[in-house]
Amino acid sequence: MKTATSSSSLEVTPLVVTKRASSLRRFWTHRTLLLMCVPAILFFLIMSYLPMPGLYLAFINYNYSAGIFGSQFVGFDNFKFLVTSGALWKLTFNTIAYNLAFIIIGNTLQISIAVLLNELRKKWFKKISQSLMFLPFFISFVLVGLIAYNILSYDYGLMNGILKSIGWEPVKTYSNPAIWPFIIVLTYLWQSTGYGSIVYFAAIMGLDSEIVEAAEIDGANALQRIRYIVLPWLKPTFIILLLFSLGGILRGNFGLFYNLVGANNTALFDATDIIETFVFRSLMNNFNFSLGSAVSLYQSVFGFFIVITANWLVKKVSPENTLF
Repeated sequence: MKTATSSSSLEVTPLVVTKRASSLRRFWTHRTLLLMCVPAILFFLIMSYLPMPGLYLAFINYNYSAGIFGSQFVGFDNFKFLVTSGALWKLTFNTIAYNLAFIIIGNTLQISIAVLLNELRKKWFKKISQSLMFLPFFISFVLVGLIAYNILSYDYGLMNGILKSIGWEPVKTYSNPAIWPFIIVLTYLWQSTGYGSIVYFAAIMGLDSEIVEAAEIDGANALQRIRYIVLPWLKPTFIILLLFSLGGILRGNFGLFYNLVGANNTALFDATDIIETFVFRSLMNNFNFSLGSAVSLYQSVFGFFIVITANWLVKKVSPENTLF
């Protein structure tokens, strides 16, 4: 038995050494690429993994003097409050509904504009169009909220000024929740569509021009080229961006909502209140950091399962386009 064991270890050891040598060789061969990845690895390590022990805040009644790990452990009481208060389901519905509108309408517009840009033949017009569409992406949400207020204000807004000049009654926009879903979605599309279309347009630029030229020679018109060549080419990009978007479907765009509507406009809560604005009020009014951490953990876990489920569904339909 001893002889058998020793001979077995002698057989395994060279294999292990060979694998280690092969790994070191691959590491040395790709050392430049690995070195380029170091900043990204450090970023996620510092910003995403090191703060993870702070999730313990969601299970305690935080006390400033005692610190995080010295505060009273309350288990799932913070989550119970969210559920029993009745706010969680409304906030979840609003957040998901807005994000679905952003994802579906936004991606449809972005792909359409990218395809139209690709069909333009005048390069100067294409460049000017890209720049003008990309510009709103750099405007801060604070300025967007200011522009919206100057247009929609009851007393001094541009819209009501025009309505008064033609003899119509002014509209009380900031007390009418029914119109705010349209305003928020349109504002988001105005600001983000240009950036998203550039991403899809860059993907189209990777398409082999010989394929398109061959289709033109075979008699394919513009619509046929878009349908059978361009759109299938964009499919992997769309699926990856969709999966990333679904991962954050429970994370609202706080900057957009806060600067357009505010966090304390009770008249608009039913139509505009999302998880982030609720947490903001909890922190500012009650300084309840544990409640904010509980909501953040709820968002992360929910988003994780959505990404896993969506990736599993994509794998069933198109295995080559999955994330993992």
